Amino acid sequence: MIKLMYITNNPEIARIAEDSGVDRIFIDLEINGKEKRQGHLDTVISRHSINDVKIIKEVLNKSELLVRVNPIYEDSKNEVDKVINDGANIVMLPYFKTKQEVKDFLNIVNGRAKTCLLCETPEAVKNLDEILELQGIDEIHIGLNDLHLGYGMDFMFELLADGTVEKICNKIKNKNIKYGFGGIARVGMGTLPAENILTEHYRLGSSMVILSRAFCNTEEITDKKIIEELFETGIKDIRKKEFELQEYNSIQFEENRKKVINGVSKIVEQIKNKE
Repeated sequence: MIKLMYITNNPEIARIAEDSGVDRIFIDLEINGKEKRQGHLDTVISRHSINDVKIIKEVLNKSELLVRVNPIYEDSKNEVDKVINDGANIVMLPYFKTKQEVKDFLNIVNGRAKTCLLCETPEAVKNLDEILELQGIDEIHIGLNDLHLGYGMDFMFELLADGTVEKICNKIKNKNIKYGFGGIARVGMGTLPAENILTEHYRLGSSMVILSRAFCNTEEITDKKIIEELFETGIKDIRKKEFELQEYNSIQFEENRKKVINGVSKIVEQIKNKE
């Protein structure tokens, strides 16, 4: 089964997510440069604090704790040291561009936690072959949000439709490193239906996905009972779909791939017509 990740720094929500079967709670410390890149978009810029790491770690029993730190900067060592000391199981490096940045990150972590690279810049994609030569990379997540911006695209799933995600996945797969990409909403929901995206995860051999804001937006929904219900039913629906996907053949996967291409094409057309 694919590892499901949910971004929150709220202990109550973290417990609900864990109890519903979320594999990883995701704390997001990245702020350096993010406002400039994404401030004009309808994207979530988390305002999590480094102190949240210890607080969330204390409420988790089964779920792993993943912490996204800032891109490499002068205080990276102190930041990474603190999140590992406070209980991060996995540390994620975002917005890197060069092999040297990744090398610096891996040296700082030094085997004390799992490492996850967030491949989300055109430069990271361009330099991926030499980056993959480094030892100590446990996982790579392909970040479609910043990556589609970097390529000047209109919609993040264009990268899935045009084969870019597949090319990146194949390079990572050849190195026997686990990988995933993007996020999904609830089954039956999403601009591009979540089940079509999930099917692509299975076709491409993905190991992980983020449950997006559309899966359960806890800023809009505050009733804990409703949140519990949304998580419970939402994750059951995803797991049910996964059991179906395990029986899929190449023809079914190809049919879905074409659906994704057509769906993305229509969405991009709508976006362009609004401009």
